[in-house]
Amino acid sequence: MSARSRLFLWPDPYDTAPTDALFVDAVRECAAFHSAHCPEYRAILDAAGFSPDGLVSISDLAKLPPIPTAFLKTHCLRSLPPLASPIHAASSGTSGQASEVSLDWGACFAGLSMVLKVASPRGIVSPRPCHYVVFGYMPRRENAMAAAKTAYGYTFLAPALSRTFALRWQNGQYVPDLDGVIRAIVRHAASPFPTRFMGFPAYTYFTLRQMDRRGIRLRLPAGSKIMLGGGWKQFWREAVDKTVLYALAERVLGIPEEEIVESFGAAEHPILYCDCRNHRFHVPVYSRVLIRDVRTLEPLPMGQPGLVNLISPLIRANPLVSVLTDDLGVLHPGEECGCGTNSPTLELLGRAGMSEIRTCAAGAEEMLKVQNSGA
Repeated sequence: MSARSRLFLWPDPYDTAPTDALFVDAVRECAAFHSAHCPEYRAILDAAGFSPDGLVSISDLAKLPPIPTAFLKTHCLRSLPPLASPIHAASSGTSGQASEVSLDWGACFAGLSMVLKVASPRGIVSPRPCHYVVFGYMPRRENAMAAAKTAYGYTFLAPALSRTFALRWQNGQYVPDLDGVIRAIVRHAASPFPTRFMGFPAYTYFTLRQMDRRGIRLRLPAGSKIMLGGGWKQFWREAVDKTVLYALAERVLGIPEEEIVESFGAAEHPILYCDCRNHRFHVPVYSRVLIRDVRTLEPLPMGQPGLVNLISPLIRANPLVSVLTDDLGVLHPGEECGCGTNSPTLELLGRAGMSEIRTCAAGAEEMLKVQNSGA
């Protein structure tokens, strides 16, 4: 059995310390595969003077060259042909460019095991049927966005009685239909089955605020949940503190804070980070997170903010074993959370400036140019 399979079958999704050696084995296995099957990735490793054989201990992960997500939006790197992967997705592409990501069969099976184990402690996996209100995109065959595929996939974690989407396809584009969503919510309030809300926090907030202004007060059935993910994106100016959204949800829908779950992920790093009861993101065994200095990219100790570097051996189709995001974050010791989970917590602080992101992407571009010129 491969190291990847053994890692994703690990019974406790937050038992990170005992899995360090296995995680390093899985990353070395993954990096070696991509080096052998993706010439561009091998060129990046060679230009950095790095060999997968150098991954021996957990501290060696910092030496693995991270690929900036900004670089991936303009370069499609593949280690397997598209036909070898059953799932293809793209990042949201809010800047007009999007990363292309594929999940090979092994990644699909490993990912399913991951989702079930990470989501179960928060009560997301349930046999009880429910209505779904998705504050995201109505599925279309032509829509490859990871956010749309993920949201639709999560509607299978409990049997779906109905699905209502806030962003509907009309006249060749997606348009918000918050009035239609509100009508559906009012209907669901009369159902004996719970309602689950999921998707972008911005549209969740806009809908609840509109209901609040209209004086709509509901008490949805027990078991109703709000699952937030995807960030505020282009609505970052309207972003509100989590406590404001929590209070609004309880006032308008009767959903208490403990039934509000937030998740974090990225198309280039499809690992599920699900918040604990204290609404903190503990790093699961399937990944490791480094925080890097914005200017030097050197790893930073816990407690210091910098660029978020996400590492996982999940995918074989694309060389995404270590990606450098445009998110700013800071790591904290898990014991500080108080929820009983001791793996480190990742606090997201916002986005880095575009100058720093372009510099990181240009660095990866230069590595390819130097290697290709010497070939």
